[in-house]
Amino acid sequence: MKRFVYINDDEASKEVMNQYFLLIACLQLWSLITPVNPASTWGPLIFIFAVSASKEAWDDYHRFLSDKIANEKQVWIVKHGIKKHIQAQEIQVGNIVWLRENDEVPCDLVLLFKCGKKWTHTLQTAALDGETDLKTRVIPSACVGIDLELLHRMKGVLECPVPDKDIRRFDANMRLFPPFIDNDVCSLTIKNTLLQSCYLRNTEWACGASVYTGNQTKLGMSRGIAEPKLTAMDAMIDKLTGAIFVFQIVVVLVLGVAGNVWKDTEARKQWYVQYPAEAPWYELLVIPLRFELLCSIMIPISIKVSLDLVKGLYAKFIEWDVEMIDQETGTASYAANTAISEDLGQVEYILTDKTGTLTDNKMIFRRCCIGSIFYGNENGDALKDAHLLSAITSGSTDVIRFLTVMAIGNTVIPVRSKAGDIVYKAQSQDEEALVIAAAKLNMVFVGKNANLLGADESILPYACAGQQTRTITEAVEHYAQLGLRTLCLAWRELEEDEYLEWLVKFKEASSVLVDREWRIAEVCQRLEHDLYILGVTAIEDRLQDGVPETIETLRKAGINFWMLTGDKQNTAIQIALSCNFISPEPKGQLLLIDGKSEEDVSRSLERVLLTMRNTTSEPKDVAFVIDGWALEIAVKHHRKDFVELAILSRTAICCRVTPSQKAQLVEILKSCDYRTLAIGDGGNDVRMIQQADIGVGISGREGLQAARAADYSIGRFRFLKRLILVHGRYSYNRRAFLSQYSFYKSLLICFIQIFFSFISGVSGTSLFNSVSLMAYNVFYTSVPVLVSVIDKDLSETSVMQHPQILFYCQAGRLLNPSTFAGWFGRSLFHAIVVFVITIHAYANEKSEMEELGMVALSGCIWLQAFVVAQETNSFTVLQHLSIWGNLVGFYVINFLFSAIPSSGMYTIMFRLCSQPSYWITMFLIIGAGMGPIFALKYYRYTYRPSKINILQQAERTGGPIVTIGNIETQPRTMEKEVSPLPITQPKNRSPVYEPLLSESPNATRRSFGPGTPLEFFQSQSRLSSSSGYSRNCKDN
Repeated sequence: MKRFVYINDDEASKEVMNQYFLLIACLQLWSLITPVNPASTWGPLIFIFAVSASKEAWDDYHRFLSDKIANEKQVWIVKHGIKKHIQAQEIQVGNIVWLRENDEVPCDLVLLFKCGKKWTHTLQTAALDGETDLKTRVIPSACVGIDLELLHRMKGVLECPVPDKDIRRFDANMRLFPPFIDNDVCSLTIKNTLLQSCYLRNTEWACGASVYTGNQTKLGMSRGIAEPKLTAMDAMIDKLTGAIFVFQIVVVLVLGVAGNVWKDTEARKQWYVQYPAEAPWYELLVIPLRFELLCSIMIPISIKVSLDLVKGLYAKFIEWDVEMIDQETGTASYAANTAISEDLGQVEYILTDKTGTLTDNKMIFRRCCIGSIFYGNENGDALKDAHLLSAITSGSTDVIRFLTVMAIGNTVIPVRSKAGDIVYKAQSQDEEALVIAAAKLNMVFVGKNANLLGADESILPYACAGQQTRTITEAVEHYAQLGLRTLCLAWRELEEDEYLEWLVKFKEASSVLVDREWRIAEVCQRLEHDLYILGVTAIEDRLQDGVPETIETLRKAGINFWMLTGDKQNTAIQIALSCNFISPEPKGQLLLIDGKSEEDVSRSLERVLLTMRNTTSEPKDVAFVIDGWALEIAVKHHRKDFVELAILSRTAICCRVTPSQKAQLVEILKSCDYRTLAIGDGGNDVRMIQQADIGVGISGREGLQAARAADYSIGRFRFLKRLILVHGRYSYNRRAFLSQYSFYKSLLICFIQIFFSFISGVSGTSLFNSVSLMAYNVFYTSVPVLVSVIDKDLSETSVMQHPQILFYCQAGRLLNPSTFAGWFGRSLFHAIVVFVITIHAYANEKSEMEELGMVALSGCIWLQAFVVAQETNSFTVLQHLSIWGNLVGFYVINFLFSAIPSSGMYTIMFRLCSQPSYWITMFLIIGAGMGPIFALKYYRYTYRPSKINILQQAERTGGPIVTIGNIETQPRTMEKEVSPLPITQPKNRSPVYEPLLSESPNATRRSFGPGTPLEFFQSQSRLSSSSGYSRNCKDN
């Protein structure tokens, strides 16, 4: 408990705003300068700290309970040949941990023994990586054949790398001492490990040596506090707060000087002012510091806790939205980051993965080409192709060999059910589709001893001399143009001598601890030659429901789309066309950036840029296409031109890109001061998701890695439309009002204090008592504004039907220096109204200053009730109760204080409410303060309505929803420089509905034909003494 209090206080004290209020509270302890009781600042400060600490304590308590259960869980270890129970937190590195079927792995282990004759078993890693399919784990070769009875006598050394969070990699070595093995080095990989939080499946028991425990496990290293993301609104509020602070300092200096001058010239002439003849050295600082304390409420002390509370509610609204629940899986949306919901309403670029994000990731085997014969072209289903079935029946060598490689070239795990049926568990949906298709064609996969992996058409250059691959190349292109995923299959027979020679080098590469992956790939390339190309498969991955409509709607909202995929170019283009990413010609135009050398890429990039700059005729939907190789060159050697291209382009298709390149593209757009949203579903999208301003993960068939790393997780891509247009827009609107209103109510009371100083000898005397000041920000004005979190300026139907109104959020129209100046002016105007009417109404009354202060405070409360009512768009019972009930609460509280003799307000409210002049004063304050505001609002709604006002009027009159047309944007210059090359060109924004570019007579149209295979994307290594298989290496 003490540690929590210490850490919480330490974290809270690091925030600049908290430091400011803490300094003010400490200064108020100096009785000589404080104009009010210190409780007026200490009370709200302690209350705010207590609310924040309570929230943190609640979360910390639940984490403590969860950790306690995990740490005290009983596990088996083997010591001196005897199994015994210990707590999980007592496991030490080197202990032998014994696991039974369905046990959770308590720490990171290297597998040593398992039940059964096979030296492989399965592991469920869903809790670690979110993937529900079982993984294969293998006993190290050094442990194969060792009798279990000798387990307690085993001695050796495990050489492990420094703990890291990479759950896909473990490069280590094992040395067992004689007599078990003659001190040979046995290389270890991730396949030899059991990682913490995984579950042992389909194996009666297994045991392993602990290598990482506690926070040094892969899971423990993965846990970390994510870097906080600063929203655009937070940045603007920080700037406005800084401006208010500067204004406050100027006011303090001016009034401090004026106060000292008045004291030395006029104050000493007054008989009731008894200043000492000789003052201490700090006399000149007293009045300025007093005004600093008086004006400190310009920055509202309650703004932080108010914003934190409403942000939490915004996140809950997303999770409670029943329209964002995937009915197929029952998956609801989840907000992991509660601090950035308003940024959803300011998104300008969406960068999306393809497979599993735009598509269903439900792979179906549709067509294939074996040798030079196409199957499935007639009916679209190769499994029902009579010619293929006939070839299988007749025992065609090429077909049987093709199906054999298709069945065994994968990482699929076959699992037999109790009924004897085989169920396939696969990490790749492509592999599962191929194995199932092969089984339907009577080539049933039962099991194997090793995995065979590869890549797609990149194996074609390695075909054996003399083999014609033109038909295969044409098949790949044909299938890709149909939007199908293609995979090439090949094989080669190895001589035993060649295999043994290669195996020695492979073992050497497998035993290094540094760059093991690259060394293995280099060795494996020695086998990748003289391959016999068997054919190509084509797998269908359908679009998710609602994807085209979602993209079309969000493009109307002025949001630009980039597709970042690891798939082939033609496949990516066809998917882009089918989901409204780009328009087909003649309405749309694709510009290709390609090349293998710096010179080729430079020419291609320059040509595309020239086309975009010179486009002046009929508007067209223009997009550029670039592959990973060209992207690498463009970003490295022509970054300035590529950034300009990013600024000019509304749509881009980046294919064959790696996870690091995805993150790099996000960073480039962010450097241009765009608000970015990245969405994906797989582990290879995590870096992109974390790099973006907003990361959205889809809980898909590839697991939950993306969803866990994201700020928001959704079940389907179509929910992105509602997430942005409804929740994002409402969050932005509500927080824009809440932030500016918080400053308004604080400035209002502060301006009245300043005006009062001019009739109180510029002495820094407070008009309001300490109790009123303390309750003003925390209670009197907070309840109505917190209920504004349910306010809706437009119905959800109107928002979805007219997505272009999102521009007001994207452009920051509701919170900027101009709108803030309006609220600043409103607070100044209302302060003048309250002060002037109050002073004149009670000028001839023999009133105490406390009475005068209570009249002014009452006027402020009444005005703010009407301000909140005026700014509210959709009234509900709860909002009426909060606004008008708060007024009643104000009088109830003050009646109670007026009944307490020691409160300093004794009988004041009773006397005031019994006077007709008090109620007349309130009426005058409301009329004078709100009359001009209502008149201005009427003028704007009637004669200069915005697009939103037009829709509001249509909703309120019950008329038809009108067409509001385009919303013209204002050009925005790019203030930020892109490192390492500065960019100075302006960033011109396109109007909603209007394509950025138009057709140019000089536009270069490129056909997307077959190209040279990309050596940059080499196939992963595969091991086989008899065959080689090539599959699509999914990185999308």
